[in-house]
Amino acid sequence: MAATVVCASGNVEVVCESVWVTPAAKAPVCVLGTGLIGGSLLRAAVAAGYDAWGYNRSQAGADAARADGFDVTEDLPVTLKRAAEADALIVIAVPMPAVEHMVSSIATFAPHCALTDVVSVKAPVAAAVRAQGLSARYVGGHPMAGTSESGWAATDSGLFRGAVWAVGVDEGTHVDPWTRVVRLAIDCGSVVVPVVADEHDRAVARISHLPHVLAEALAAAGAAGGALALGLAAGSFRDGTRVAATAPALVRAICEPNSAALLEVLEETLTVLGAARDSLRSENSLADLVEAGHDARERYETTQRWEVTDVRPGDHNWLRNLRDAGLRGGVITRLD
Repeated sequence: MAATVVCASGNVEVVCESVWVTPAAKAPVCVLGTGLIGGSLLRAAVAAGYDAWGYNRSQAGADAARADGFDVTEDLPVTLKRAAEADALIVIAVPMPAVEHMVSSIATFAPHCALTDVVSVKAPVAAAVRAQGLSARYVGGHPMAGTSESGWAATDSGLFRGAVWAVGVDEGTHVDPWTRVVRLAIDCGSVVVPVVADEHDRAVARISHLPHVLAEALAAAGAAGGALALGLAAGSFRDGTRVAATAPALVRAICEPNSAALLEVLEETLTVLGAARDSLRSENSLADLVEAGHDARERYETTQRWEVTDVRPGDHNWLRNLRDAGLRGGVITRLD
């Protein structure tokens, strides 16, 4: 069956790819971690007609989910045994520091289940999965959605609607779990970008993790101006510091596991800022930085260049072809 792949740039969509997949019934879904992302995924999966249940480490979080009518327990072995019996797709939705424990538990209680995650970095998760011998059933995932809030109270079944969801096409990826993950992402309202782990991590260092670092620095600079500066602050300060409202522990859990890629782009950004400082000091001009930034934002809104390709998952070079489509900006929007 055909899955349409389109260009998604700014508000523009142009059909540009055809990807062929085999349709399958909706498999049960087991979500490990019911905070903002995992809980929203549980809500979205149930709303889309999946048989879905979850696990949460804290009793308070599990109680809150149950109070809203969702099947969530704080007993991890019981949750995973149920997943094994139902052949569920397991979704790891905990911060990176807790991933190894989750993967170890999956290896013990549900080693044959299809497995994905919604963690903000991919290579460290893949390494943890590989260490437990679970790679054959694993497909990395990362929905590019969220808010500065956290916990079950912040969950929203519509969080992923219209969002981009990165889905792994790393060497060794198998068709069945890949199709399950893509179907779940699309059923939650997202469009899918096929990507390999290392390239994903380098990309999100630029468009997700660096913005967290810059937002923290901007918030600190504003606060250093005292009550007057904060009293005068308006839209540009509010928008530029939005993600600085995220819990510090969560920001660290998002950014620090991707330290190598983040350090590289942070050094690059410091060089750009240093050049802007020197230009302002010597010529009273920010022209180079402002013009480059404006042009880059325009590219984000308008860039669209595509080639049409037919890809059949499982055929020769299907993973490479999907990776290439993702690098060109192609996204999967439908499984017929």
